[in-house]
Amino acid sequence: MSRAAPQSGSRKISFNVSEQYDIQDVVGEGAYGVVCSALHKPSGQKVAIKKITPFDHSMFCLRTLREMKLLRYFNHENIISILDIQKPRSYETFTEVYLIQELMETDMHRVIRTQELSDDHCQYFIYQTLRALKAMHSANVLHRDLKPSNLLLNANCDLKVCDFGLARSAASTEDNQGFMTEYVATRWYRAPEIMLTFKEYTKAIDVWSVGCILAEMLSGKPLFPGKDYHHQLTLILDVLGTPTMEDYYGIKSRRAREYIRSLPFKKKIPWKAMFPKTSDLALDLLDKLLAFNPAKRITVEDALRHPYLEPYHDPEDEPTADAIPEEFFDFDKNKDNLTKEQLKQLIFEEIMRDCTLVKPKYHPPKPNATAMDYYPVTVPLPPSTSSSPHLAANTTDSAATSLPYFSDNTPRPSVHTPRTAIINPPLAPGSWARSLPVMKKLFDSTKVTDKIESDKRQQPAVPDTNASPTRQSSDEKTPWYQTSQRWLL
Repeated sequence: MSRAAPQSGSRKISFNVSEQYDIQDVVGEGAYGVVCSALHKPSGQKVAIKKITPFDHSMFCLRTLREMKLLRYFNHENIISILDIQKPRSYETFTEVYLIQELMETDMHRVIRTQELSDDHCQYFIYQTLRALKAMHSANVLHRDLKPSNLLLNANCDLKVCDFGLARSAASTEDNQGFMTEYVATRWYRAPEIMLTFKEYTKAIDVWSVGCILAEMLSGKPLFPGKDYHHQLTLILDVLGTPTMEDYYGIKSRRAREYIRSLPFKKKIPWKAMFPKTSDLALDLLDKLLAFNPAKRITVEDALRHPYLEPYHDPEDEPTADAIPEEFFDFDKNKDNLTKEQLKQLIFEEIMRDCTLVKPKYHPPKPNATAMDYYPVTVPLPPSTSSSPHLAANTTDSAATSLPYFSDNTPRPSVHTPRTAIINPPLAPGSWARSLPVMKKLFDSTKVTDKIESDKRQQPAVPDTNASPTRQSSDEKTPWYQTSQRWLL
């Protein structure tokens, strides 16, 4: 084992990893973890190594355990993979977790902040996000923290969802008490039912987040940049208008209903007024993604079938996942009774166990191999050099040259299946092919260096609410039950 010390500003960060890795730049940093790019010297592959120090707080332990278990469970092109986990020498010396993952050049947050996205980009990125979400929801998993910084991108326009630390089972029969206390995701992408304490939380909370992300791609700024709980809800109602009677009674919390009832009546702002340059198809999908009532919100499957995503939609290339076993989240059900030491033991066992739930094409190391004698990583497929404008990447020959190897040069299967042509039916000749060079430019200004933004990025200024389309003053001053006939009993 060796210690590498990449720079992060004026600080040095030690990485206690195998000598097979040449640690390079810091590419990400959060409350309890640091991500560095590294070179796996035997294979020449660039990877990301995520160093986590979770044992100071039980919440960090829970998030780490969730992420490890779920990322080892899923096998999907649009979900980040764990390629390997650094095995500790012993339980007594076990103080850090090292996850080796695919290296992605940037994330959606940085891209949106640096350049305007074309409609082609918005379509393709939302399609890939929904494609990943379909796999999660088919496994009865709620991500609960979808936001631009959790959508990783590379120069091929490939998108991968990351950060499953807040994920939970959607099939849990227990009530949702405690859901909000742990739910600390960025409020800007939080569904209204979470703040209004609906009776239960469904897969629709992730769909709402996708709608917020789509709106941010279209405008270049957050749609609902609330400063606190009340401001967040106010911004949502400013745009969507006062809920209908049916939606109002869908709120099970009496206090939440009383709060909504106390607000002045507000008319819905037409999406076209907010996004005048956006296509009608995009706005129709946005409207369905951001329905106030979760029961009326579009499902992931229906969103994938929406005409806006027709150029990419292919039911045969949108895989699902097996439902998570009931016992998968047992540790979550008993989290209030687990000590930090018990959680540490669970994390240690998860790292050391044989990979019984991992991807079907990912094989554990040979019986006599040490923890770092193997490295299952694939080379990202380059943009297609084919004359066909409908393919974003080669689908056959390139994959044959990307197989990783054991230390004895024995080839092993790739972690991922080769990327297929997901643009189906084809776009108009050259339309997506023309957008690829534009995507390349996005990375000129978002290229990762050792001096990166931290997770505490400077939040954009809250837009002036007075800039919204004007409303009638009588509506603003008159309670909803005296203004709109749709509220009459």
